[in-house]
Amino acid sequence: MGPSVLIIEDDEELSRLLQIDLKRHSFNVMVSKNGMDGLKLFQETLPDLVVLDVALPLMDGFTVCQRIREFSNVPILMMTAHAVSEQDIAEGLNRGADEYMIKPLGKIEFHARIKALLRRARLSEDSAQTIIHYDDGYLIVDLKTRRVSVGGEEIRLTPTEFKLLATFIRNPGEVMSFQQLLETVWGAEYTSEHHYPRIYVSHLRRKIEPDAKSPTYIHNEYGIGYRFIGQEA
Repeated sequence: MGPSVLIIEDDEELSRLLQIDLKRHSFNVMVSKNGMDGLKLFQETLPDLVVLDVALPLMDGFTVCQRIREFSNVPILMMTAHAVSEQDIAEGLNRGADEYMIKPLGKIEFHARIKALLRRARLSEDSAQTIIHYDDGYLIVDLKTRRVSVGGEEIRLTPTEFKLLATFIRNPGEVMSFQQLLETVWGAEYTSEHHYPRIYVSHLRRKIEPDAKSPTYIHNEYGIGYRFIGQEA
């Protein structure tokens, strides 16, 4: 059996179709109809990936996402029936989501996004140095265990946020173009999502920078991309 997926969706027809389709592709699928039961089922089963509707009875998807993030870095794909604005993505990121899709879901894109999320979650271990200290330990990143601490306190990054940070760390001082970041962090399926790097970098800065408005580590290369600059201890 393949990876396990938890679907938390109150639309029974959509949930049934997703379940059938995922099982056909060898996924182990679990389903819940409301946010409260979905969170409980997550705690009991610890799936490899969560497909989560925004508008849920008993507990909305944003709250479920936030609760999951209190103890797990599992990839979370959120679904919404409305057009996704940058504010929506920012709100989802604030709660810990990795991805958004608009319903109805296209099968090809849905599977591509799920595979990309699982691929990012299986970030390969660096065979060389794995624990890196910056600025006398202000920022510490363990590439093997995916643990990050800022100012002496451990912080939680989503799989996407961690891979973005790891990509910068593995290319110190180099200008990473928007296209390079899309292909490296998100995958070839995302090359048209030109707004993703800007939104995710902004959110990552708020987590790791001493001052997100005047970045120490992730610098803008206007019109091109970003450059990571860090003084290793």
